[in-house]
Amino acid sequence: MDTSGKQAEAMALLAEAERKVKNSQSFFSGLFGGSSKIEEACEIYARAANMFKMAKNWSAAGNAFCQAAQLHLQLQSKHDAATCFVDAGNAFKKADPQEAINCLMRAIEIYTDMGRFTIAAKHHISIAEIYETELVDVEKAIAHYEQSADYYKGEESNSANLSG
Repeated sequence: MDTSGKQAEAMALLAEAERKVKNSQSFFSGLFGGSSKIEEACEIYARAANMFKMAKNWSAAGNAFCQAAQLHLQLQSKHDAATCFVDAGNAFKKADPQEAINCLMRAIEIYTDMGRFTIAAKHHISIAEIYETELVDVEKAIAHYEQSADYYKGEESNSANLSG
């Protein structure tokens, strides 16, 4: 299937996910399992995002992953939400570096809230690299490298070898 076929399939999946979300908001769905429709919508948004990636439509992929992340937050699935924000950030890196940073920051907030500082540190490094290479803002790059080092030191982790 060519990229336009993947694009069309992704658009159809987006429409299906949006229908699931709308149906989950009806009165009866609220009584009888509206959250399962939202879970289905999360999966469909992720599938759409992957189709957009195959079509090399990075912004649309990032947006679809963000939609999935928002729904995961509604379901109180913090880890899944953070993972989707990271996926969105990775997609946006190829099209919109600032939006990539915004998504990675959302993921970092969730991970630090969960006490997952090593993972948050890794994503601070990703943000620093975007500032360093894409946006050429050395001060912000340094700030994120320092935040990463602080998180690694706090967790006594040698994964990044920032101390030596």
